[in-house]
Amino acid sequence: MRIVRYNHPSSRSLAPMRSPWSGLETEMDRLFEASLGEFSGALNVSRFPVDLYEDKDNTYVRAELPGIDRSDLNVELVDGYLNIRATRKTREDGREEAFALSRSVSVPDAEVQTDKISATYENGILTVTLPKREEAKPRKVSVSVS
Repeated sequence: MRIVRYNHPSSRSLAPMRSPWSGLETEMDRLFEASLGEFSGALNVSRFPVDLYEDKDNTYVRAELPGIDRSDLNVELVDGYLNIRATRKTREDGREEAFALSRSVSVPDAEVQTDKISATYENGILTVTLPKREEAKPRKVSVSVS
């Protein structure tokens, strides 16, 4: 199994690497954003953590969505993007409020068997299984030396 970290593309990450330190800069920025985001006043409550990992046969997308009802989840694969949307409902002072959460993950259509995608939601964890096409699975090729 191989773990793949998904980073939402930013203008900095789209630029070609200029120095060996640029990857470290991006990671430091991400860490500061994650730990100090609530103090900056720009807290983005519409996003939630997503992990991607894969094995030989499948790619998995795992999202933490505690407190969300199964009926308030929507998972779609559209134009090469896996879109996860959820609605969180809260009750305070006798009134109900709802706000939307969403994430999109780029998924190459050529690598996924779209008719066999499945999703499970258990204990606040959504796991989407994306089966790989036979052509996209890794193969071992023997090389002969003459």
